[in-house]
Amino acid sequence: MFALIGNRAGRPRGRSQALYLGADERRVLPRPLRRAVRFCVSLATGRIHIPAHTGTVSTFGFLAVVGLYGMSLGGHGHTVAQATTAAVGFAIEDVRVSGNDQTSEIDILQLLGLDGTTSLVALDIDAARRKLSDLPWVQYAEVRKVYPRTIEVMLKERQAFGIWQHGSELSLIEKNGSVIAPLRDNKFASLPLFVGRDAETDAASFENEMSAWPELKGRVKAYVRVASRRWDLHLDNGVVLKLPEANVGKALSVLARLEKEQRVLERDIASVDLRLEDRTTIQLTEAAAARRRDAIDARAKALKKAGEQS
Repeated sequence: MFALIGNRAGRPRGRSQALYLGADERRVLPRPLRRAVRFCVSLATGRIHIPAHTGTVSTFGFLAVVGLYGMSLGGHGHTVAQATTAAVGFAIEDVRVSGNDQTSEIDILQLLGLDGTTSLVALDIDAARRKLSDLPWVQYAEVRKVYPRTIEVMLKERQAFGIWQHGSELSLIEKNGSVIAPLRDNKFASLPLFVGRDAETDAASFENEMSAWPELKGRVKAYVRVASRRWDLHLDNGVVLKLPEANVGKALSVLARLEKEQRVLERDIASVDLRLEDRTTIQLTEAAAARRRDAIDARAKALKKAGEQS
């Protein structure tokens, strides 16, 4: 909108007034538009030089912007960026992995989707870290870019404490009872075996309690949780020790005394029941029980025969 300044009486009206621009009567543009008008006037009068091919470059630039915007709306921006940066020399060619004792490097490469054309620039570090942290053995993962073509993967893996048998399944567990992964081979056969419901959560505390009895602990092949309340110990010679729910240390002291005095664990027995404080019950094997019955029968016959002769 134009502002009218210096409109005096006596000046000619109509067309002659529209053509007249004097010192006392001028049309003045608002301040924000003056620079733009001056530029347009200079451009129209040829006082501003436009370099050659400016229109062509501007057209291609405009089309490029429109194309990038369209690809962004269509969800193809990441793909185009990756292909472009990989083509100019940022394709990942070297992967350095450390801390992976149980995690295969092949699994890492497949999980990250590295196929030789993946761009280092377009690689999402946070997404890669989250994917690696989902691997069974990985406790923590760190991924770093080393330009122009290398990534470093540093893993901290979980530590297997024992083997947990639940039903027919065998799983590796941590010390806190968390399941790591199913047991697939004999690599971890030397780890202690814990059997039964809730055995995985109480395994570490009971195994630590057994440390006070190193000789006996060395002979245990399986720790069996019974009714989520107490433990049975299965020894290497097949003998089963039935422990009480409480005062386990006292019960093992009784067993240690019996072993020292009578070598009870070396005999032909099936189990030692230590659940009652006032008595210890020993169960013979079937073969030992049969031999004992035969011995009792033989003794009874001998006594009967001796009585008849007398």
